Amino acid sequence: MLKDTVKINQLVLRNRIVMPPMATGKADHGRPDENLNAYYAARARGTALIIVEHEYISPEGMAHDNQLSMADDSVIPAYRKLTDAVHEQGAAVFAQLNHAGAQAKDTGLPAISPSGISIQNREPAPKVMAVEDIEHVKESFVMAALRAQAAGFDGVEIHSAHGYLLNQFYSPLTNHRTDAYNGQTLEGRTRLHAEILRAVREAVGDDYPVAIRFGACDYMEGGSRIEEIPEASRIFEEAGADMLDISGGLGGFTVKGRTQPGWFAELSIPARNSVQIPVLLTGGIITADDAEQLLQENAADLIGVGRAMLKDADWSVKAVYDENLM
Repeated sequence: MLKDTVKINQLVLRNRIVMPPMATGKADHGRPDENLNAYYAARARGTALIIVEHEYISPEGMAHDNQLSMADDSVIPAYRKLTDAVHEQGAAVFAQLNHAGAQAKDTGLPAISPSGISIQNREPAPKVMAVEDIEHVKESFVMAALRAQAAGFDGVEIHSAHGYLLNQFYSPLTNHRTDAYNGQTLEGRTRLHAEILRAVREAVGDDYPVAIRFGACDYMEGGSRIEEIPEASRIFEEAGADMLDISGGLGGFTVKGRTQPGWFAELSIPARNSVQIPVLLTGGIITADDAEQLLQENAADLIGVGRAMLKDADWSVKAVYDENLM
């Protein structure tokens, strides 16, 4: 199955191997440079889809130093070189769009969050988002998606995992709102996601792939729960998502005590069983046999290989063309 093609919207991927987004912190004033382009091109050989590390959609949403930006039109030419480099290797490439919310770097701009709850003891505490802040975020996602499309990306991924802004809306631990975006109901916790997905879909067109990285469980008392995944997944699909990229919520991109391949399989399985769109699973997958086994078990439709691909740029080439090397 690993070598089989798969379709995301109208985009046909040559196999099931994905390089998931992993921050390098090597952006040059928010732009990819020749070194970063070469880094992604090297890992595109044999890979079906590269999801480029997260790009902030507006200045107050920047997560860390040397992060990539998709916040203004000036970045488009630099990204065009990156997407061309990946396409030359036969892979598709998505941009991952993100707003850090309460986890934003202190750039002198006030941080924003659903309910003013600090994460990682950030001081001062973030501002509670007003309606105009929510509208600003929605518009920023739309404009960033249009820039990614203009830069030659084959699709975009909306980041709602690892404690960033949209994950802060999804988690009851960080969303104490009582309005339409309230943290007491799943409808309220997913409202902003659905509105962004619909707005991006309207802007980029029906045939352009739009994915969402879904922090499906916080693994914390009082946080988001596995039992909520089927309904949330259906909400995202109905709002226009073409792929679900399953990961962790406020707990981050690992699960304490998990060492087996596919840490988040218990999250991806209920998601996959609830939707018709492809589901991507990452976490601890080291060998092609690991990836194949998870596909055979119907844990996902696509497999993300992260740290193994960081160590070996030719991981996908070996997995697809010479299994004896794995």
